[in-house]
Amino acid sequence: MKVLVIQTRYGIGDMLIFLPYLKAISQKTGVKISILAKATSKANELFKDENFLDEIIKLDSANDKILGFSKLSKEIKSKNFDKVFIFNGSIRYRLLALFSGIKEIYQYPFFISKDVIFQTAKVFTENYVNKILSTQPELTLNPKTIAEAKKRFNLTRDVKNIVLGISASGPTKRWDIENYINLAIKLNKIQNCKFIIAASKDDQEIIDKIINSEIGKNCFSLENLSIKEILPVIKNCDLYIGNDTSFMHISSALGIKSISIFVDSPAYSYSGYSDNIIAIVPIGETLESTSHDTLGKEKISFEEVFEKAKKYLIN
Repeated sequence: MKVLVIQTRYGIGDMLIFLPYLKAISQKTGVKISILAKATSKANELFKDENFLDEIIKLDSANDKILGFSKLSKEIKSKNFDKVFIFNGSIRYRLLALFSGIKEIYQYPFFISKDVIFQTAKVFTENYVNKILSTQPELTLNPKTIAEAKKRFNLTRDVKNIVLGISASGPTKRWDIENYINLAIKLNKIQNCKFIIAASKDDQEIIDKIINSEIGKNCFSLENLSIKEILPVIKNCDLYIGNDTSFMHISSALGIKSISIFVDSPAYSYSGYSDNIIAIVPIGETLESTSHDTLGKEKISFEEVFEKAKKYLIN
């Protein structure tokens, strides 16, 4: 039997949220699954050490949208899948499954929107596997790569290794960089710390601000590393503090406590699935009310972030 899962959300965090359900489908069907996913989800790097995965079929500019439908359907048909699980309500992907000759089709209700991402996926998968599932992703890594990263970056237990997730998908989602600098300085006075700056090459300006600051000598940045190189680095860390980013979801999936600042994104949808995520929202907002267009970066309590970080730093 061959099984396809279609999960076409854009981000790394989205893909990790679906991890428990991918594993559950593989376990229930008794086979490794194939996943149709966007390249931006980095599923091939995230899941390189997982044993539930057969292959990643990349959804890109050549086979996506209406113009790429014929090419994609031919590719899917050639693989002779018996079952497909479609984690969205798109008619296009139902037609893709039908045109590809897949006999068993399981899909979200058509036109579903504004759902809580992890809850919809949980109910959908539980209806098939017929058991209650945890929403907590648990990402598997090769112990050898963890040990190599520990040695390469000198991630010893003599200090607390803290991931600073300063990046974000836009300026309205990013807590001010001066807050992170002041937070790092203050935490380092309590406990010797090494700060791992989780950001991309597009964030060079704010990376440089930290590196050139008073705390810069205690920092190094991940902007030149691939996701597969970043994973074992984060696994060696003690704590994540940062914005709602892919690095937050990675940290959570690797079992790292993650103090996560939500200023302009759906806090419950992107934190409620994991006990490892400790969400901080703007003053006057709740997990349920903080969403797109909250624009609350100036309403985050520095003292709340510091106190929660101190709690998990000392424990």
